[in-house]
Amino acid sequence: MKVRLKQHLRILIGLSVILSITQLLDTLTGSALSNFGIIPRYAQGLIGIPLSPFLHGNWEHLFSNLPALLVLSALLMTHSIRYYVLASLFIIFVEGTLVWLFGRTAIHIGASGWIFGLWGLLLANAFFLRRAKDFFFAILVFVYYGGIVFGLLPWQEDISTEGHIFGAISGLIFSWLSKKWIITGH
Repeated sequence: MKVRLKQHLRILIGLSVILSITQLLDTLTGSALSNFGIIPRYAQGLIGIPLSPFLHGNWEHLFSNLPALLVLSALLMTHSIRYYVLASLFIIFVEGTLVWLFGRTAIHIGASGWIFGLWGLLLANAFFLRRAKDFFFAILVFVYYGGIVFGLLPWQEDISTEGHIFGAISGLIFSWLSKKWIITGH
């Protein structure tokens, strides 16, 4: 148990460091890295699918995403690190691809699509897996992060609502697809 907790902490700290160093480099280059976000329906925007969750418009943007990303990541890692990594990769790539295909023309950056994916996954796991731990996490996530549901509404022009919606959908899909794998252990 102690070894797993140390592994989880290392991953969360590593994630924080990667995001912070990326933001520092973006700041030092006058936001040049932000150009590597998802640009829908442009070939050059495809590079943004894997990169956009690690890019943020400014420090405030990063620090508004980081706490939720770390908490939701920590909750999901209780299943296993492998499950967390597979879920994160699935969410990042499916959400990013859907934004590239259907998003409005803009540069889409930030970890919020990933966050909404983890949020949707943790909520959906309660429905699909029906285990006490997953019900507890769903209640916890709903109580503390239920308000992010308003991020699915197009309130502000400079926020990628598409990323939020497609992230949540990606999390729901991953929960449904992984249901048999989790229950049977395969």
